[in-house]
This record gives sequence, structure tokens and C-alpha cells, in this order.
Amino acid sequence: MQTISRTPFTTVKTEGGILPADLLSRVAAGDAQAEGLRPTDYHLAPSERLNEAISRSWNRLLGVWRGFDDQRRALSETDRGTTLTRERWLLILFQELGYGRLTFAGRVTIEDGQGDSQSYPISHLWEQTPIHLVSFRQDLDRRDPAVGRSPHSLLQEFLNRWDPSLWGLVSNGLRLRVLRDNASLTRAAYVEFDLEAMMAGELYSDFSLLWLVCHQSRVERLGSGASGVGDGEAEETVSSPADCWLEQWSHSAAEQGARALDALRDGVQETISALGKGFLAHRANGQLRADLQAGRLSTQDYYRQLLRLVYRLIFLFVAEDRNLLLLPDAPAAARQRYRSYSLGRLRDLAEARRGSPHPDLYRGLRLLMVLLRTGYDPLGLPGLGGFLFSDRSTPDLDDADIANRDLLDALRALAFAVEDSVRRPVDYRNLDTEELGSVYESLLELHPQINVDAATFALSVVAGSERKTTGTHYTPTPLVNSLLDSALEPVIADRLEKVVGNHPGGTRWQGDKADSPKEPVTLSPPHPVTPSSAEAAILSIKVVDYAAGSGHMLIGAGRRLARHLARVRTGDEEPSPEAIRTAMRDVVRHCLYGVDINEMAVELCKVALWMESLEPGKPLTFLDKNIQCGNSLLGVTPGLDIAEVPDDAFQPFSGDDRKTATALRARNRRERGGQGSFLRELFAEAEEETTAELESELAEVEALDEDDLATVALKARAFADYQNSPAYRRKRAEYDLWTAAFFWPIPAGDAELMAAPTQAEQDQRRRYWTEGDPLAQQARQIADRHRFFHWELAFPTVFRRGVGSGEWGVDHRSPPYSHSPFPGFDVVLSNPPWERIKLQEKGGSPAAAGDRGRIQRGGAQAHDRRVGGGRSGVVCGLSRRPARRRGRKPFHPQQWALPAVRPRRRQHLRRLRRAGPPGGQPGRAGRHHRSVRHCHRRHHQVLLPGHHGDANAGQSLRLREPAQIFPAVDSGSSSVCLPWLGRDGRRTKVRSSSSSPWT
Repeated sequence: MQTISRTPFTTVKTEGGILPADLLSRVAAGDAQAEGLRPTDYHLAPSERLNEAISRSWNRLLGVWRGFDDQRRALSETDRGTTLTRERWLLILFQELGYGRLTFAGRVTIEDGQGDSQSYPISHLWEQTPIHLVSFRQDLDRRDPAVGRSPHSLLQEFLNRWDPSLWGLVSNGLRLRVLRDNASLTRAAYVEFDLEAMMAGELYSDFSLLWLVCHQSRVERLGSGASGVGDGEAEETVSSPADCWLEQWSHSAAEQGARALDALRDGVQETISALGKGFLAHRANGQLRADLQAGRLSTQDYYRQLLRLVYRLIFLFVAEDRNLLLLPDAPAAARQRYRSYSLGRLRDLAEARRGSPHPDLYRGLRLLMVLLRTGYDPLGLPGLGGFLFSDRSTPDLDDADIANRDLLDALRALAFAVEDSVRRPVDYRNLDTEELGSVYESLLELHPQINVDAATFALSVVAGSERKTTGTHYTPTPLVNSLLDSALEPVIADRLEKVVGNHPGGTRWQGDKADSPKEPVTLSPPHPVTPSSAEAAILSIKVVDYAAGSGHMLIGAGRRLARHLARVRTGDEEPSPEAIRTAMRDVVRHCLYGVDINEMAVELCKVALWMESLEPGKPLTFLDKNIQCGNSLLGVTPGLDIAEVPDDAFQPFSGDDRKTATALRARNRRERGGQGSFLRELFAEAEEETTAELESELAEVEALDEDDLATVALKARAFADYQNSPAYRRKRAEYDLWTAAFFWPIPAGDAELMAAPTQAEQDQRRRYWTEGDPLAQQARQIADRHRFFHWELAFPTVFRRGVGSGEWGVDHRSPPYSHSPFPGFDVVLSNPPWERIKLQEKGGSPAAAGDRGRIQRGGAQAHDRRVGGGRSGVVCGLSRRPARRRGRKPFHPQQWALPAVRPRRRQHLRRLRRAGPPGGQPGRAGRHHRSVRHCHRRHHQVLLPGHHGDANAGQSLRLREPAQIFPAVDSGSSSVCLPWLGRDGRRTKVRSSSSSPWT
């Protein structure tokens, strides 16, 4: 029989997952499986009970609080109140928590080992545990002018840099927070107790948890027996700060979270199956069943709508648990009314009831989702907008019904995880992109199986799943952090240092590193640059992931950028979660771009970014222009000359007629000669005017603000107008036609009369373009089938940024933060498909083999240049056995730093391109990707991550093992991040380890 674990606390908030809500519930309940909860572990006698000790402290502190509360309200405005807060309340509280009389420290100095030191005004210390106590008039997240930081930021920065301590406490008498050394440097992590609400409301259960979590025994270092001082094992003392109960609890929670992740994956699958079956089974959904049987609604489209409904549920769970959904100024009555429509109420019902055959619960949920489109003040609902909640997202489900029991079954699977026969709520408040990415990867292995007559719906794993065919793999967090350290942080440092260099008295910026949290950062406080210039410098950085998946890398990059931006705005080394959330919204809008071939991935990536950037009262950001669907390996890249169609475009592959292909190449070669080249040069000037027109139109779209729903809707319409403009359609038809030449089917026939995109045909359509051209329509069909993606057409403003003056001031006459001295993306991050797959041209389906060959042919020619001009880091697979390729000159990644490919290198580079990108993506037909380890171990040197170009050329490391560069990566891992440094004019570039021109 399953028991239920609940979280009943009203004055306790956990952020970042260091001590998640489920763990706190287990501690409060005295779970027998939770270690460290015996009376002796709290230095009590074995015969004493914890409840008796907690009750004694509670009775004393109630009276102390009432006296302090009366005195603080009568205190004059000129009195800061620090002494009153400490002496009359907090020091007594910590006495009851076992710390005795805390010793005043006043200031703690940290030596960095190089003769430099930095002092921190930490008020008190208990052994190696910092306890910072401030006045009740000082907000924990507001900057203290006397210190230059907020109390929270001060203690967090101290913990991050002081090795002897991992845990600390900070309080202003009204709130108390438990903080940990936050090595990730991306998200705030703490547990907060609202002392004012707890004591004024006399919430004994919440105080009991405070006593159990914040007691002195929780931060003291345990003996070698790891069972506490009460066991008499104190003769051997473990010096590690990690040997305390809080740290053990945190590690236990992390391990449980890994198990809960598997349960979440299973829960999402069960939710989809329950919803799919429930909609089919309800008798009111005759039209839905008829559409499925007649083919008007395909099985895959039905599955996508179910996924979007699950995305909505996950989004609402996260928004409600983080208290971010309702309007910030919503009255209490509206918040109470919303409770009757909330997902929290449905979650409680799913926990307690089986459900009935009536559809009223889903109708209420459906009404809630409709109201979220435009907002509804009586319920305190903002207008979120966005495709996720639009009527285009789930049109067939918006008119359908589902029985209460099926809906509650679905919500029960999504909201709870069962472990050891105990049903525990999923911690959606601290849900991270790691969970979403893992769920997304597992969903790619599933295919829906529908029987409309029997009203059954199931998800099954079948051969040829999307995960295998697209080579999709989830990227572990350590690899993401290593990639961000080497590729993103130097760009941020360089961009800010340029601003600091123009500021009198500026100091050198040192970026964060996830694996080196103790390194000093010298820019704050106080920040030596003006907020406007520093903000513009950060927000001008453009980051792209060309295999975005669920957005794990983009969100990791966004968190780094948001943290730097919040530091600039607040002046705090450790900004508050609210400041980071506000900064994240701006970063998502201005800095993050992604592409993925899978529509489901694109939608989930948007959901993840919306969850990270949601602000109360504001609509969802407009992401259609930033996160797009397409094959990033196939299409026209910036700077690629497509004036001429190469003869290799018509090379025959399986399914093509070789004789006709030879004649078609001869026809194309003949058409490229004569006066055609002169006319093409004249036409290129007109092309530049068309490109400028497109860039100007989209620049106007990006300049629009996103603070209200009407403006976001206007922005969406403007972006749609841009994509429907004649200039855009003409340009896309031209790009599609040129790229489609590499995929054109070549049947037997007369090559001179065959309709094919040869040179003459393309020249004619550049001069006289029409919408209904049959050849262009066929090219469009090929483009849709292979999802061509033309980078400069999709992100024109990114590639026009060289127009600016090179300064990062805010120019209100143009899109904010769009000016940068260099065109293209500043940082390219990705984990492209790399699984070792050998595709043979012979055997199997001729059509399939032909497609593979044509993809190889098109991909090699369509990507002669890099996507971006900045630093890049790519996760690449490593072959276990080096492939021997006689007579092949090893590939050197710095070749791609050259502005153009020299003629004498073309033959060598063509062979490399034919080998294709490092993975299971199209382009690898008939060949293995050569071993990165073999290619670089013997012949080349690479610069260490963080060094810059020629100035540090001597500081190199011969690559023997990947762990020499990224020690955080497991040596047994089959993938590794390999950034490379090169020089291209004024820019420092990091080249991918891949021998592919697409990275």
C-alpha cells in the first residue's frame, strides 16, 4: 500500500534544490530512513525526545518574539535597529538552536595564497560556520550602502570563496536563510524561514522544522564514525567541511533526485497515455474519433497536441509552485478565487480521489488555459499569450471532453513519483532543464499506437525512433559547464573589459568558472562601469545552439549571462533570485538563439526558456524569431556565394540515372559560361539591396518591447508580416532552389529537356521571379522534406551587426543592444549528433540510400563557411579505435580561421567534407568520422581554454587525454568538449574539434 508524503509548510521556501521540499518533509516527519534524526544526533540524552526539546525552545521564543516585536515597532526611525535585532531576538534564537552565545566577528579576511586578501563584514562565526545577523530594517536582498552588497550576496560570496566552510546562515530577524557554497554560480540556492509569519501566526510545525534544520549539530563536523558526537567517536576528527549533517542530507537529496528523474520520465509517459486514452474513450468526442479515422487528424498530430497539453501542465505546475503565475498586485480575494481553478487543487484531488466519469474538472482546466491567453483580473491571471496557450496549439483537444478519473490519473502520474511504496510530490519549484532534457530524450524513443474503435492509446519503443534517426543525446551538466567556461565566459570577460578599459580607474574582469568557484572577481563591488554601457555590452552577446534540443545549453548560457547582467544592475556579487529572473528575461529576448530539426524539441526549448524567464504580471516572451525549426546542416550560410551552381550538385546517387546525370552536369557547365557571369555580377548588387530591406524589416520587429500582451501580439504580427513579405519569399525561393539542386532527383531522360535547377534556370528566376513557378514549387517541396535552414535569412539582424560604431552604448534609434563590431554569433555552443553510425550506400531501400547520398552531396556544398564568427565549443564523440587513412593529411582546426579557403586546400577540404559531420546526421554515407583523438594527439597543439590567440601562443598543451583540459569530465566518457583557438583578423575564435565545416 502506498503512503503519501506531503509538504504542509506555509512559512518555508526552498530555492535551488540544496534541501528540497520533500527532504524537509521527511525531516519534519522524523522519517526512519533519514539519518541524523536521533536525539543523540542533536546532543540530547538517549531518553529525551526531540519534541520535548523543541517545545521548550518554542515556549521561550514565543515570549521573546513578542517583546522584540513590540520594541521594534516603537523604535525611532533614526535608530538602525541592529543591536535590538541581535540582542533581543536573534542571539537568543541561536542559543535555543544550540550555538550558545555567538562570538562577534565583525570582519573575516580571506587570503588567496598570492599575497592578496579580501575582508568580509560577517557579524558572527561559530567555528567555521559564518552566521551573518543584520537589522530588521535591512532587507536580505537589498544592497546595504554601508557594505556595498546585500546581506544575502555578502554571505553567498563569502561561502563561495572561503574553503573551510560550505554552509552559512543569514537573518534580519524577520527572515532566516540557510545558504550553501553555490559552486554552479548560475542559480540562487537557499532555504528561507519566514520568522515573522511563523512566530506571529504561532506555526509550531514550521518552527519544529526550523529547529531540526538549523540546529548547531547540523553544521558541526562529525567524527570518523559519521554518527555524531553522541556516539563517542570524537577522538578522530574529520577536517572536511563536507562532513556535516546538512551536507549529507543535501547529497542524499541529490541521489534521490536522480531516482525521481527516472520516475518523472515514466510519469510523463503515463500522463500522455492516460490523456490519449481518455480523450478517445469519452462519448462526447465523436468528432475527434471521426477525424482520426478519416485521416483529417493524423496520429502524429494527435500525439503532438497531447504533448503540448502536458507542456502546459508542467509550465503551470512550475509557475504555481514558484509563485510566479498571478499578477503581483492581485488582491487576496482574487487569489482565493483562483484556488478553485488552480492546478494545485487538481493535484490535491488526484492525491485523494479516483475520480468520476463526469468531465467538469477538465472543463474548468480548459477555461483556465483560455483565460491565460488574454488575462482575467477577477482571478488575478495575467495574459501570457504565446503559442503554448493559443487556440492553434491544441485545437482538437480544446473542443473535447475527458472523464475526471482519466484526468486525475494523468495528473497523479505527472505530479507524484512513487519510491519504495511512498508517493512523493514532484518538486516542480526546483525543476531544472536537466529533468526536461532527459524527459525529451526519452520521448524521442516512443511512438504512439492508436486503436480508435477500441479507444486505446499506447506509447511503444520501435525501431528507427527519432532519437536514433536524428542522433539526439542529452548533454550532461558537467559537459555543459565545461563548455560554458571555455567558450562563453571569455567572451563575457572580453566584452566587459572593453567597457572597463574605456572607464577611468577600471579593473580587469575575471569571469566565473563552475569548477573554480573560489577565484576572485574584481569588478564588484562597486562595479566600475556605468550600468547602461555594461548592460549593453552583455546584452549585445549573441549565443546560438544549432542542435538546441530541450534548450539545456541555451539555458546554461542564459543563466551565466543573466548572473553577470544582474551583477551589473545591482552591484551585488551574488544578486537576488528576483534580480536574476528579471535579467534572464532580457537575456532570453536579446541573446539566445537556437535551431533544431525536431519540432517537439523546438517547442520544449521554448517552454524551458519561458519557465526560466517568467515574471509575474508579464506575458511570455516572443521566441519565434529566436528559436526556430530546421536542419541547421542544410541550407545557405552567411557569405556563401550561390551565384553559380557547381557541377557536383548533379552527382548521381542510388536511384539516379548516371547517364542522365552526366549529361545534366555538362548542361550546367555550359550554362555557367558566356555572358552569364557578367550578368550575375550585376544582379548581385540588387541582391544586396534586397538583403538590406529584409534586415531593416526584422530590426523594426526586434525593437518592439515585450512588457505587455498587446505589444507581444504586435510583435508576433510584425514577424509574420516579415516572413510573408515579397522580399522574404523571393529570397527564400532563391535559396531553396539553389540548395535543392543537390537533392534533385535525376531519372532517365533527356537532360536538355529535363526540368532541373541548372545555372540557366536559376539565373532566369533571379531576374523574373513568380510565385507559381513549377520548378520553384518542386524545390519548395524538397526544402520542406529536408527542412532547409538558411541562417542569414532566419537571423538577418545577427549578421548585420557590423554596422555599429563598435561601442556598446544604447542607441534608441535602432534595436536595443544590437550593435557589435562583428557580424555573426559571438558564441556557438552545441552537442551535435555524434553517435558512430556507418551508412552504406549499397543495400536496403534504393530510395533511402539515394536520400542519404543526396544529403551528403547537399550538406557538403551548402555549408562551406561557419555559422558564426565568434567563440565556439562543441561536444564531439571520440572513437575508441583510431581510423587509419593512408595518404591523408591530418586536419588542422585552425585552417577554418582563414578568411577564405585557398585553392590549393580545396581538394583536401573537399575530402574532409565528404566525411561529413561527427555523428549520425546526414553527411556520413559510406565513411567513418576520423578519430579526433588520433588526429590531434600526434600532430597539433591546442591552447588552454581561456587563453587568447597569438598573445598566449606559447601557453599550449599537447592533447594527450581530454581530462587534461576538462578534469571535471569522467575519463570514461565517450564524449568531450574540444574548443580550439585561432585568429581571424581582429577576432579571437575557438574552433571545434570536429573536422566538419558546419561547426
